[in-house]
Amino acid sequence: MTREELKGILPHREPMLLLDEAAAGGDGNAYGKYKVRGDEWFLQGHFPGKPVVPGVIQCEMLAQTCCVLMAENMKGKTPLFTGIDKARFRGMVLPGDTMEFVCSLNKAKPPFYFAKGEGYVGGKLCVSGEFSFALIEGV
Repeated sequence: MTREELKGILPHREPMLLLDEAAAGGDGNAYGKYKVRGDEWFLQGHFPGKPVVPGVIQCEMLAQTCCVLMAENMKGKTPLFTGIDKARFRGMVLPGDTMEFVCSLNKAKPPFYFAKGEGYVGGKLCVSGEFSFALIEGV
């Protein structure tokens, strides 16, 4: 899916749409990509002269990738974080890097969904975590 196609399932819009592309794989995983351009709002002041993508932004990128797996259940609903567990950051993500995400759903008990994900730059693991969401109507 392109950014425009992602807008069909995600409620996020610029500047909070943090994926360039994503797809559900036939293996039950979702795959996403984001190229860090260097002019993003979240790099301004983080850190002056040495921009680094914040860990919370990396978690949001993973969460948006997870939403691809919940697309059929998201119609008319908003995915809200209910938890972030075991988040680990193993490498800096810098301007010019392309992040690649792999996410899977562990369990669903609507309206709650439980997932895990990993983010890589150049094949090196940079972020991982477990996430829970509630799909809420009317938000």
